[in-house]
Amino acid sequence: MYYVFSKYYQMKKNTINRRDFVRTTLAGTVALAAGMYPFSNQAIVSVVRIKDGNIKHAVKEALNLIGGSKKLFQDKNRVMLKPNLVAPFSKCTTKPEIIKALAEILKTGGKNVCIGEGSAAAPGFNFKDNIQYRTKKAEILNPMQQYVFDQLGYTELAKELEVPLINLHTGELVEVDVPNGLVYDKITVHKSVADTDLLVSVPMMKTHVLATVTLGMKNLIGVYPGSVYYSARAYLHDRAAERGSPGIAYEIIDMVRASKMGLTVIDASSAMEGNGPTDGDLVDMNLIIAGTNPFATDLVGASIMGFDIQEIPTFEWAIKSGFKPISLDEIEVRGEEINDVRYNFKRPEVVPWHAINKFWGAEEL
Repeated sequence: MYYVFSKYYQMKKNTINRRDFVRTTLAGTVALAAGMYPFSNQAIVSVVRIKDGNIKHAVKEALNLIGGSKKLFQDKNRVMLKPNLVAPFSKCTTKPEIIKALAEILKTGGKNVCIGEGSAAAPGFNFKDNIQYRTKKAEILNPMQQYVFDQLGYTELAKELEVPLINLHTGELVEVDVPNGLVYDKITVHKSVADTDLLVSVPMMKTHVLATVTLGMKNLIGVYPGSVYYSARAYLHDRAAERGSPGIAYEIIDMVRASKMGLTVIDASSAMEGNGPTDGDLVDMNLIIAGTNPFATDLVGASIMGFDIQEIPTFEWAIKSGFKPISLDEIEVRGEEINDVRYNFKRPEVVPWHAINKFWGAEEL
């Protein structure tokens, strides 16, 4: 089994201090950036139980609770679904059934749908002999991405759905503006990302040793093309760290601002606790969480995982950057109550990029 951070954890055994969940907010925080939050401030998030294994029904119900597909996708003809396929292992990736359910809903509505991803790594490509390499070579990234799609069943899924499957690492790339960027004023992305009318982030609910959690906003790290920023985005994290990015928060916020992310559907059928994104333990949550406000949806997801806002650097910097809402009290949660589905996840062994990069991505192919 391949683990992105395995070599680091062979060298480091101490754990971080853990804090119990306290339902607090950053209501008194002053926004430090002048940027305007580019999405609707409507804070409605749905939390739906998956019953009898019927994922498609749960996805439909989650969307209906926040307005229904007709309203959600009105005037959105081109829609990209962005799963979280960090590596070629089903344990740590978005289930194809979630993407299938969304794609079928969209196609029924007459939308042009595609599935896009730029995975972090795969054994035999940029992970060899227990070493994680950084690379921007198309001759490595192209077969690597195809391998990930094949292994996880996405190649067959795309054929079944008759939708394009897009490797976001390479191909035709364009620059997009980053309003009040923390790392960049412009970001290079695949042209399909710039051309889409709506980017739907479909992450697996996980903990993460760099970002603390992986939810909808963190999932957009996979939109940075490896052919520019090196997979697994080592160059990106280098530049962000130079600017003081805590827990890769800056690079997450920049991509959220630059993209057309307008819907998050969190795959919390099974989730990962502990040392995610690949090394953790699975937890059966049997939930689908959805919302049109990326930050609000992530706040609800993290709260269900038992995390406080102040534990997650991306959340703190989102609020400082003007993202709203700034507390759970400002979010209307429909469906299940947070307290009824909350499970306190084991915390990841959080480490800064400069420490982990000694073992992950320091060498180049």
